[in-house]
Amino acid sequence: MPESVFYVRRHMKSYREGIFQDINDPVVIETQMTIVVNGSELAALACSPADLPELAVGYLVSEGLLTKGQSIDSLELLSEHRVSIEADIVTGLTESKVRVINTCMGKGRISPTLPSQDSLAATQANCVFKARDLLAVIDELNNTSETFRLTGGVHSAGLGQGRSLLVRYEDIGRHNAVDKVFGYAFLKGLNMDDKYLVLSGRIAGEILMKAARSGVSLILSRSAPTLRTVELAEELGLTIVGFARGERFNVYTHWDRIQI
Repeated sequence: MPESVFYVRRHMKSYREGIFQDINDPVVIETQMTIVVNGSELAALACSPADLPELAVGYLVSEGLLTKGQSIDSLELLSEHRVSIEADIVTGLTESKVRVINTCMGKGRISPTLPSQDSLAATQANCVFKARDLLAVIDELNNTSETFRLTGGVHSAGLGQGRSLLVRYEDIGRHNAVDKVFGYAFLKGLNMDDKYLVLSGRIAGEILMKAARSGVSLILSRSAPTLRTVELAEELGLTIVGFARGERFNVYTHWDRIQI
């Protein structure tokens, strides 16, 4: 069986019931990608070594630097995991400033020139989503998370529409997986009014802001949101659906979008 781009198999010892055994188990790969915008390094992301162009574009979308109506003049994957983007983007960064560092945990130093929460506008989307469709899509995301089942070391994110999971991505960082989804949507020019973000893990405040900037009106996860997420979603008009498993889920905000 060929190795995945996400992991390699390593020799290790497994302790079970009082004895050690020799095993070869998969371990996820962590690399670093550098985003270069108009010739200047903008960010260095700890990530999985897959779908890097989508990740780079999604990062710009999620930070509010690339918005609907703007176009990308060129997008190129260079050697050593560098993605070069030429576009009409003003980052406010110079070579003398510390570049943005974003780890797989979604932390890091953010330049004060990047857009803040204050720049977010409440969503105007009035699309209705069927409860059965949401449960079917979260089930599909779980059933196709092969890398997680093998390694336990990645997060999954996808884009849902109706009863379909249009696309799904994996990454060592949940923020990165989300950025890949929104990068794909931007590159495909998708209308996001009837789409929703699908997650395998916790809905953090930073992910809520990424979703708001990308135009979706609903976030669906098998895990829970934080209080900050719920408060922001209430303010920005997003529907938060958590603990979606089997035949149940909780709706934390704007439940009028859910049709039984």
